[in-house]
Amino acid sequence: MPRPSRTAGAATAALALSLLAAAPAVSGESPAPSARIVAHFDLAAGQTPENIALEPDGSADLTFAFARQIAHVTRHGNTRILATLPAVAEPNTPIVQSAIVLGIARAHDGTLYVNYATGTAETGVWRLAPDGSAPRQIARLPADGLPNGLALDEHRGVLYAADSVRGTVWRIPQSGGEPEAWATGTALDPLPAPASGFGANGIKVHGGAVWVSNTDRGTLLRITVNRDGSAGAGRIVARDLGAVDDFAFPGRGDTVLAALIQDNKVVRVRPDGSRSVLLTQDDGLSNPTSVAVRDRSVYVPSAAYFTGQDPNLLLARLHAQPHRRPEGR
Repeated sequence: MPRPSRTAGAATAALALSLLAAAPAVSGESPAPSARIVAHFDLAAGQTPENIALEPDGSADLTFAFARQIAHVTRHGNTRILATLPAVAEPNTPIVQSAIVLGIARAHDGTLYVNYATGTAETGVWRLAPDGSAPRQIARLPADGLPNGLALDEHRGVLYAADSVRGTVWRIPQSGGEPEAWATGTALDPLPAPASGFGANGIKVHGGAVWVSNTDRGTLLRITVNRDGSAGAGRIVARDLGAVDDFAFPGRGDTVLAALIQDNKVVRVRPDGSRSVLLTQDDGLSNPTSVAVRDRSVYVPSAAYFTGQDPNLLLARLHAQPHRRPEGR
C-alpha cells in the first residue's frame, strides 16, 4: 500500500481536532455483546473507512477516505481494493484540504456511487460499474462544498448528497447530469467557528422522506419528499446527539442507529426521542463514521480520525429487546 502524504496526514488531524472541539460528550455506556472486529485497516496508508454499503451476501463495500479508495470486505475480513479515485494535483477541499472519498450507495445491479471531494472540478458523484471499469464522474458538485453522505432512491431514479459545508442536500439523476439544490436551510448548516464546520453529514431515504444528520448541531432531520419529488416540510426528530455522523434504520419503523464519531458510540434513537447505547469503544469502536444493518447484523466502520488507533470494521448482533441504560430524551 502507498503511504499517504504529509498533507493527507495533516488533514486527518485537522478533521479530528475540529470534530473533537465541537462535540459534547454523551453519558452512559453499556457495551453490546457478540461484537467482533471483522477487519483491521492501515491508518498510515489512508485506509480510514468513512462509509459503507452492503452486498447481498453480507459483505461490505467501504470508502477509504484519505486513500481515495473503494474497498470490498468479506464477512471473514478479506479486503480487496475495487478502485482508486484519480489523484488531484492541487486539492483544496474545504476543512481537510486533501482529496477524499466519502459517501457510498449501491444499486441493485451492483453499481456503486461515491462522493468525491477535492476542492476542484473533480468534486462530485462518481460511478463504479459492476464490470470493474474505471470509476467515472457522473455529476459535478461545487468545488467549495464537501459532499459527504450519499443515498440512492432507485424508485425515483435519484441520488441525494449531503453537503457538509454548504448546508445543502443535492439531488442528482441516477444516470448522471446536472445537480439540483434540493434542500437548504439553517437545520442543514454547520455552526460557525469554533465548531467543526460540518453541518449536513449522513443521509438516508426512508419512509417517504430524506433523513439527514447534522454533526455540529447534533440533530437528525426528516424532510418529506413531495409527490413531485420536491422537498417538503422538514422536522427535527432528534436533538442533543453530540457529533453524529452517519446512521441507519434497523427496521421499517423510525428507530435509528447512529454513529457518534467523537464519543466512540453507536446509539439507538427511538421515535419518542429516548436513546440507549449499543456499542462503545470497549467493543472496538474507534471514531465510528457510519452504520449499516442487514437483518440483525450491524456493521460499523471506524476511521480512527482522532484516536489514531485501529481503523476497523466491526460486526455485531442486534438483539430484539436489548437491555440498555436510557440516556434520556
